Amino acid sequence: MSEECVKELSNKERMNLPFQEMLLMDPEKRIKTFEEVPVGYTPEQAKTEAMRCIQCKKPDCIQGCPVGIDIPAFIKLIEEGKPAEAAKKIRETNFLPAACGRVCPQDKQCQAVCIVGRKNLPVGIGNLERYAADYEREHGTLELPDIAPDSGKKIAVIGSGPAGLTAAYELRIRGHEVVVFEAFHRAGGVMVYGIPRFRLPLEIIDEDIKFLERIGVQFAYNMIIGKILTLDDLIKKEGFDAVFIASGAGLPKMLDIPGVNANGVYSANEYLTRIYLMHADKFPEFTTPLYQGEKVAVIGAGNTAMDVLRTAKRLGADVSCYYRRSHEEAPARSEELEHAEQEFLNWKWLSNPVEFIVDENNFIKQIKCEKMALSEPDESGRRRPMPTGEFFTDDCDTVVMSLGCEVNPIIPSTDDEVRINKWGIIMVDESTCQTSKERVFAGGDAITGGSTVILAMGQAKNAARAIDKYVRGKLKEVPNVPTDPNAPGVQWSFAG
Repeated sequence: MSEECVKELSNKERMNLPFQEMLLMDPEKRIKTFEEVPVGYTPEQAKTEAMRCIQCKKPDCIQGCPVGIDIPAFIKLIEEGKPAEAAKKIRETNFLPAACGRVCPQDKQCQAVCIVGRKNLPVGIGNLERYAADYEREHGTLELPDIAPDSGKKIAVIGSGPAGLTAAYELRIRGHEVVVFEAFHRAGGVMVYGIPRFRLPLEIIDEDIKFLERIGVQFAYNMIIGKILTLDDLIKKEGFDAVFIASGAGLPKMLDIPGVNANGVYSANEYLTRIYLMHADKFPEFTTPLYQGEKVAVIGAGNTAMDVLRTAKRLGADVSCYYRRSHEEAPARSEELEHAEQEFLNWKWLSNPVEFIVDENNFIKQIKCEKMALSEPDESGRRRPMPTGEFFTDDCDTVVMSLGCEVNPIIPSTDDEVRINKWGIIMVDESTCQTSKERVFAGGDAITGGSTVILAMGQAKNAARAIDKYVRGKLKEVPNVPTDPNAPGVQWSFAG
């Protein structure tokens, strides 16, 4: 379709254009490889999908994005055949477009409020973001940002996940010296150890880390803050003017049932970290082992559960998902659930594990579950799982629990000036991300108890703005940090 025709399209005609499905690797092939499953848009697909955007005068999609991307503007550039310029536009507010295009829950954020989606499928904003970012990487069009003059201030960032990397970028371009302290031997946080390569290839994360290094961000690896150095060490001995805690939520939740300590029972964190950070799937070439039998049971149905299910399948197991609610209540992104359902897995909906049965050597051999039923919807609209008194038992030799995570407790446990609630979540002033300890800010999963890559980034952008003002002596407000231990963590925070 010519550009002249494009300009003549009415909003109705645009909205009636077919949604461009992204091509996927064939399920029979992909369960035998860790290569990325979606293969990306062609230029023609990207342009057609961009044409579906009606360029709203009041675009709700921008408000639906935690980092405030000018979505209509970058989509218009793709429509005009300018993907490099589209990527540049995205990077004005989003430092990690290739990652976000792949793993953000667009169906619950920007695409959920897309006007086109009221009558048809919403515009594929995430797919278009990925297309622009991939074009930029593949064609080498990424430009270094302008860096403000040296401020003479030094800021420590604890953790190199999405929040830490974003804060490091935002603070560096404001002219500050930034050092990122990472507990592991490489940067990336949950994007490396918790998200499989078939969803987010490692080279994408590595390019972003190299980009930070090129603009002057420093990385200190194998540094557990709270153990090797305390917050006071960073401030009083190392001379940092401010500290940003982005240590995440890496403390796994486990079921309190008989057999939970059996051999062959993992948390999702341990299972995924052994494989994607420590290369346990290649043992003994790498020294970290992984015990996985022929029948793997995965407990939970969120995004991480989908990652575990699909990983175990690629390692050759017969894999089953156990979830106490139904398919309709599964919290996983619709796209992730759909991809998992294509990959020859077993689904045990309305099943609640009550016991892990072990053999004489304390290895898991069976999982016992109670069948559940759903109540009528409560005030929130969600149906509660109700026990039926009916039970069944399945054979299995590996169990992975994917029930969510709690905040990493190391820093708060070693500094009682950092106020936490009863769930261990770091309490902050929601407008500035300041903690109760002077000079210390926090963001990401550490202040929410576990959320998404893009939300963590949005909070990091807020915090970076506040830190910049703080170290320049321009943040005069006294932080309003909750004192009630029953107060929840930050629920939602946009960068604006």
